[in-house]
Amino acid sequence: MTYASPFYDKDHEEFRAQARRFVEKEISPNIEAWETAGSIPRELHQKAAEAGMLQVGFPERCGGIEVPDLFYGVVLTEELARSGSGGVIAGLMSHGIALPPICHVGSPELQARYARPVLEGRKIAALAITEPGGGSDVANLKTRAERDGDHYVVNGSKTFITSGMRADYLTCAVRTGGAGMGGVSLVVIEGDTPGLSRTPLDKMGWRCSDTATLYFDNCRVPVANLVGRENQGFMAIMLNFNQERIMLAAQAYAFAKVCYDEAMDYARSRETFGKALIRNQVIRHKLVDMRMRLEAVKANLDLVTWRVSNRQIPIAEVCMLKNFACTSLEWIANEAMQVFGGAGYLRGAKVERIYRETKVLTIGGGSLEIMKDLAAKQLGM
Repeated sequence: MTYASPFYDKDHEEFRAQARRFVEKEISPNIEAWETAGSIPRELHQKAAEAGMLQVGFPERCGGIEVPDLFYGVVLTEELARSGSGGVIAGLMSHGIALPPICHVGSPELQARYARPVLEGRKIAALAITEPGGGSDVANLKTRAERDGDHYVVNGSKTFITSGMRADYLTCAVRTGGAGMGGVSLVVIEGDTPGLSRTPLDKMGWRCSDTATLYFDNCRVPVANLVGRENQGFMAIMLNFNQERIMLAAQAYAFAKVCYDEAMDYARSRETFGKALIRNQVIRHKLVDMRMRLEAVKANLDLVTWRVSNRQIPIAEVCMLKNFACTSLEWIANEAMQVFGGAGYLRGAKVERIYRETKVLTIGGGSLEIMKDLAAKQLGM
């Protein structure tokens, strides 16, 4: 399937071709091995950096490649999704949610020490916000950082942390002040800090992306690792969420497109009762319905991406986009499985893997219900 977007120009398409070559050479042939291993190799980060994939959208002062709009991120997401693995995107691109606070409000020293090595592919970064008892309730997080001279002493835990087992640097939300959003700060905690321990989590999907619960037991973190100002980390987290949600919507669209393309190819090649599967009206109608939803999601994604690229803050629209894209993915993946029949139930098929991975997108970055509630508030309901 091709989609002629009025927002893409020659530079976007050249970048797409570059990303597609990287995925075809370095990722797609290795997916099954990485899924079995439960992780992607660290060398992939270095290769991605050498290909200019990791740096896109980050400021030059941090070692990034500045681009004029978010469509470059959408293009990269679309091409990475062609491998049929959400785990690859989650693991390889975990810095996409870990580094923005450092690049936006962190000191030049923090940017040089932590952002540059990650964007060069030499180190791995993760974002640590969610807690075992908190979920989306970021304003009431419990992990505590008490000031002791020129260090914070951190105690608490985080869970569902993408790249949590491999991360060299953790951009971690902690409570340095009183209750509520006004007492939240961000600090960078190095992976070898004494008192930090990690437990891997086994998951239904995203098998090649390691996920962990983190435990902080009197971890001493230099005050110099504070990202931005003390007790003002909540806003940096919220700004981070908006872009993350757009990219989650882009993932949902991209994986739905893979499901559609796979189902179309299978319907054309599979023969039943002496004719191609696609010659059955019910199959053609399924494919048309899938394409109809895809076109609607893409048009919405393009519009919201354009608005955010032009410095608008359409929070309600971002929330509704995420929900629309993710629920459409669930529906399209289900229809693709029906087209494939038993062949889609076998491990190794892209539609099987994507079908298992749909639910994480409706949960991650703010659940379906949280997004509806936030959108309603923004719309004055």
